[in-house]
Amino acid sequence: MTHAKTARKDRDREEACSIARSLEIVGDRWTMLVLREAALQGVTRFAGFRDRLGIAPDVLTLRLATLVEGGVMEKRPYREPGARTRFSYHLTPAGEQLRLVLAALQQWGDENRPPSTGPSTLRRSADGDRPVRVAFVDDTDAVVPAGNVNFLMTVPRPTRGREEPGLTPKS
Repeated sequence: MTHAKTARKDRDREEACSIARSLEIVGDRWTMLVLREAALQGVTRFAGFRDRLGIAPDVLTLRLATLVEGGVMEKRPYREPGARTRFSYHLTPAGEQLRLVLAALQQWGDENRPPSTGPSTLRRSADGDRPVRVAFVDDTDAVVPAGNVNFLMTVPRPTRGREEPGLTPKS
């Protein structure tokens, strides 16, 4: 098989995977930290991201552009008195959905990579200050243990050398 055919099959396999497609937009460390600041801390301005993260302006510009192009954030113009027009960056509805992803990653980090000082963030309900956690929930709002969730492929994914069956439950 030629290199071009192998590359095309790899692309086809990745396109069938929603995780791979999502990582094209959010799969960079700086991008996830920008999203953390926006989704969990409410940061919207370039200088706020730059100062809180210590990120180089050129890197931040590229990450924000990727998030805007990917439909995760939108730019909104604003103008301080006597200054030029600038842009703030706000989560779109698709970006708001990433709060769960960020919270799940944060929860995983607190449980599996905890700092010696304890969890970095406590997640509490807004209406009663009860601890909350990210979990799988079924259509009746009952929590389902992660080990009891099957991931069923709905589209056959080409794999190297063979075709994968369409619906494959987790083993």
